Amino acid sequence: MKKEEIKKVVLAYSGGLDTSVIIPWLKENYNNCEVIAVTADLGQGDELNPVHDKAIKSGASKCYILDLKEEFISDYVWPTVKAGAVYEKKYLLGTSFARPLIAKKLVEIALKEGADAVAHGATGKGNDQVRFELSVHALAPQLAVIVPWREWDIRSREDAIDYAAAHNIPVPVTKKRDYSMDRNMWHLSHEGSDLENPWNAPKDDLFIVTNTPEKAPDKDEYVELDFEEGVPIAVNGKKLSPAKLVETLNEIGIRNGIGICDMVENRLVGMKSRGIYETPGGTIIYYAHNELENLCLDRATNHYKELIGVQYAELVYNGMWFSPLREALQAFVDETQKTVTGTVRLKLYKGNVISAGAKSPYSLYSQEYVTFGADEVYNQADATGFITLFGLPLTVRAMMRQGTLK
Repeated sequence: MKKEEIKKVVLAYSGGLDTSVIIPWLKENYNNCEVIAVTADLGQGDELNPVHDKAIKSGASKCYILDLKEEFISDYVWPTVKAGAVYEKKYLLGTSFARPLIAKKLVEIALKEGADAVAHGATGKGNDQVRFELSVHALAPQLAVIVPWREWDIRSREDAIDYAAAHNIPVPVTKKRDYSMDRNMWHLSHEGSDLENPWNAPKDDLFIVTNTPEKAPDKDEYVELDFEEGVPIAVNGKKLSPAKLVETLNEIGIRNGIGICDMVENRLVGMKSRGIYETPGGTIIYYAHNELENLCLDRATNHYKELIGVQYAELVYNGMWFSPLREALQAFVDETQKTVTGTVRLKLYKGNVISAGAKSPYSLYSQEYVTFGADEVYNQADATGFITLFGLPLTVRAMMRQGTLK
């Protein structure tokens, strides 16, 4: 679609630095086009209070604020948790699985409003541009996608702050505290500024969501999670909706300093980046889910599912949520979760999550078989033949090397 043909644009709008300056920039550079702002409420809390009025004052004709908290957790977080998907062993994908949901809503509103294009504020260096655009391509390829960071003369966050000041747009950052942050009810991420040097430890005042372990109580706290087919449904015996359950575990995790992750990760675009993630409730959920799987899944399924989890995490991280492979892997994951039902008890203490018990009606653990005491079900002499056959390839190889193989 030619630039002059674009008359109406739907913008993914957070009210942060980048999207704040995009509204006037779109109008200045795209034929004074109509801009409709769409804000996804994924649990950012008070951050959203000024968003509507700010969008309108910045030049948007409308501002949708969509309450997506329950859909976010049930349709995007829970499938990922069931997969055990963790990117590069540490990142619990808080931004990654939020983007396809936001893109889906952008497309829905663009089609409803008869828009010509959608726009987002992701930079040309990051992963989010891929996540937004692949999702749009998968759902409505007829829509144009406008990416100001690939077009405008703004080259840094400092430039963006100056642009905002010139257009009288208030922004939630300053040149002294200019971290790039993304927040939803699952996590808060921090990038940029002094974190760009991986030798710099994060400052204590960086953490907005959770306590640091040093500030957590000197007493442990126990928490119980009930799961049904791989999905957490209750905390300490109380059944909760998906979003309420995460909110409750966030409160518990925050006061115990749970869920701080500091990592250097490999971005899809080829560079390494350093991020600090605060994921209090999510860290508890992942740990508990893994404990229950260890109890309920057989060895072969459990080990193969670990491989699937790595592939699943890469697909989500790389923006391929709406891909056939992710959907096919989900079918496998869902089949494995049919017996992942039960209760996990954890002890939380100063940033640590510690196992404190697990039970399930589908448990494959047998004390009768595993006991070190006397038993009537396991003949230890059977191990001799098993080891002989299991190690036969090693024996044959050794004989070949010794020249004794006939």
